[in-house]
Amino acid sequence: MSARTSHLDKGFGTALAALSAAAKKGLGDPVLAELVMMRASQINACAFCLDMHVDIAVKNGETAKRIALLNAWAEAGEVFSERERAALALTEAVTVLTDGFVPDEAYEAAAKHFGESELAHLIGVITVINSWNRVMVSRRTEPGGYAP
Repeated sequence: MSARTSHLDKGFGTALAALSAAAKKGLGDPVLAELVMMRASQINACAFCLDMHVDIAVKNGETAKRIALLNAWAEAGEVFSERERAALALTEAVTVLTDGFVPDEAYEAAAKHFGESELAHLIGVITVINSWNRVMVSRRTEPGGYAP
């Protein structure tokens, strides 16, 4: 692994942390927020963020089984609720913009399960974790350095 900078501007890190906290608070579902953050981190191969959000999810009551099945959520049947599956589908659509847009089906499915404010905050959670993933992956930050 190439050596990368470990420096993260304090103001920048504080701003991203504030965005994350605001989005999570507005979503109002800490377990779902962590599922979304873990799924985006899986897609983006961000070991640091995945490690951190697994720890937070467990502290919020998430089970080992659901964490283990998260990568296969679409095939996991009733392990995840319809609401969670809609959020995870939207997470994947926002995280992987290969076609340039979030498919209408993914947005509409999420809109059936989330009110306008909740949906805006869900998109905020997805957006901020993707930003964090890019910061940490570009710096090749290894897991294990998270301290609450």
